[in-house]
Order: sequence, then C-alpha cells, then structure tokens
Amino acid sequence: MNLIEVKGLRKSFGPNEVLKGIDLTVEQGDRIAIIGGSGCGKSVLLRSLTLLEKPSAGQIFVDGREITEKGANVDEIRQSMGMVFQKFHLFSEMDVMDNLCLAPVKLKGMSRKDAEEKAMDLLSKVGLSSRAHRWPEALSGGQQQRIAICRCLMMEPKVLLFDEPTSALDPPMVGEVLAVIRMLAKRDMSMLIVTHEMNFAREVANRVLFLADGGIYEEGTPSEIFDNPKREKTIAFIQKIKYFSHEISEQDFDLMSLQGGIQDFGEKYGLDQKQIYRLQICSEELIYEMLDGCYTKNEDVDLNLDISYSEAKSTTELAITSGGKEFNLFEQDDDGLGVTILKKMAKSISCNWEGDKNRIWIEL
Repeated sequence: MNLIEVKGLRKSFGPNEVLKGIDLTVEQGDRIAIIGGSGCGKSVLLRSLTLLEKPSAGQIFVDGREITEKGANVDEIRQSMGMVFQKFHLFSEMDVMDNLCLAPVKLKGMSRKDAEEKAMDLLSKVGLSSRAHRWPEALSGGQQQRIAICRCLMMEPKVLLFDEPTSALDPPMVGEVLAVIRMLAKRDMSMLIVTHEMNFAREVANRVLFLADGGIYEEGTPSEIFDNPKREKTIAFIQKIKYFSHEISEQDFDLMSLQGGIQDFGEKYGLDQKQIYRLQICSEELIYEMLDGCYTKNEDVDLNLDISYSEAKSTTELAITSGGKEFNLFEQDDDGLGVTILKKMAKSISCNWEGDKNRIWIEL
C-alpha cells in the first residue's frame, strides 16, 4: 500500500491555477526531493497533502485513507504525516520539553513520563539534550528547527514533509539541520523535501520531482535529473539558464519595447552593457531580416524571439521561430548588412526548417 497517493490534484488561487493535475505516489522508504523555480507550486503541493491548503479538485490518500473525502477525520489522518515548516512555529510560551510533549500527551494519550523519556531520546540524537528546558527564544534558528523536527517525530509519523526547512536559516546553521535530515534518511524515514539545496537533494533523495507549468514536469533519480535532464525547462533550471521571450504578431512592431525588455533582462541577471548591446543589435537585425525574407507585405506575422543566458556557462543564445515561407537567412546569394553583422558577432549559427517553421539559433 502506498503511504501517499495523489490523483488529479488541482489548486487555484482565484484565476491563478497553480497546480493543474498532479498525480503522485509515495511508497515506504521514499525520499523525494521537490525542486523548481519560485512560484511553481512546491510548497502548495506539500501543504495540500495535509489540507493546510484545500485542493480545488482531486483526491489525496494517506496510508489508504482519503483525507479529501467529505466527512473524513482529517485530524486523525494528519497524524500519519509530520510537517516541518520554513519557520519553526515552536510555542514561544512553552519550553522545549513542553513543546515536544504536548501533542503526544493530548492526541495520543501518552503519559507525561513516557513522553519526556521519548523527548530526551530524540533530543540526544540531534545533539540538544542540554536544551530540554530552554525557551525557544534562547535557541539559535538551527536549534529551533532541530526541535521542530523532533516535535514531528514525537508523533511517530509514517512520512515527514519538509517545506524548505533551511530557507529561514543563516548559512552557518543550514548544515546542522541538513545533518539531521541525512540521519533520518539513513534510517529509511519516508519523506518529501521541498528544497533549493541541490547538492543535498542529490545526496539524500532517491527520487527527484521538478515542478513547472503547474505539474510534475520531469521526474527521475538524482542522477537522471541533475546529470542528464531530458526536458528543456529542467535543463534550464539545473544549469541556471534565464529566459527572455518576445512575441511579434505584426510587421510594424514596437522595437523600443523590445529593446527596453532586453535591457531590463540584461541588468537583472548581471550582463554588462556590451553584452546587452550585442543582444539588442543582433535581435533587431535578425528580426528585420526574417520579416523581409519570410513574409509578404501586409501578411500576418508569427514570429517569436527567445534569449537565453546560462549563468553556469556565461553564454547567451538568440533563437528565432518564424512562420511564413521557408527562408534560410544565411544561404542567400548576397549577404546584406544585417547578415554581415550577425556573422561577425556570432560564435555559432544553426538554421533549419521544421514543422512549417523557420528556426535559427545564434550563440553570442
């Protein structure tokens, strides 16, 4: 039996549909890292599993019971899952021991004596037995997060959900929290981890989910995702490729708007002004050459410009996709000024005709 099974999960916030039909199974012993860009729905997915975010549609089964079913005992089903948040959410009016003992005593009927013994055992495993009676405010962020993990473990969950557990920590404290999660992984604790720590995800996870476009865009082992991703957006994310896109639907397009967009893109990602200028010149020349070569006067235009910048390789690439007639800009009898400029600035050029589209790639 799967620990967690998700079928057709959707979640919208007003008109914004963040999750567009997630299907997912989590088996005993799975250590699943969930990665993706900001706003892709990673935390929303995790919070939906416990109904902290109420799904717009779909079903969620936890240890064989449907938590999304009308009339389900949500509080009871939630006890199979432990949630560790970005913020620690310790009760400030309670010391560490009271924070750890409250839930098992109140919800599971555990005696205070047994709860304290269990708490001390967990605290010793995370190196905090001497902090049992400290107040949360007297602890560092890393210590508070380790306590938060212990508080989840007090309830003996079947799976742990980590929502970017190190994002609120200063860099020196990140390692101590990741060390605790590594310890749990070695003990075959089932877990889903939303994280931006790629090296950690590679080390701990046995499955990696890359979220994009409202769903699980690509899934695989750490080696498959980090060393040999198959799909475009996964590759871009892993290699830290930044994109700028501009669509042109008429021949009398707004050049100044395009150039301003390229300027903003370049400044945002730290390109120097010379690189930005080269992008602007090449984009302008390439677009006008393609408009002249692919379309007749007053013909509808279907042209897309994509600029990609790889932080890892410090390279920029221009890509044009254009409808109209088949036209190879770089195989004409006479090179015009625009083609001469493009050839001089380009490191490499590739052209083809595919799917009734002209496609050109230029690396600068």
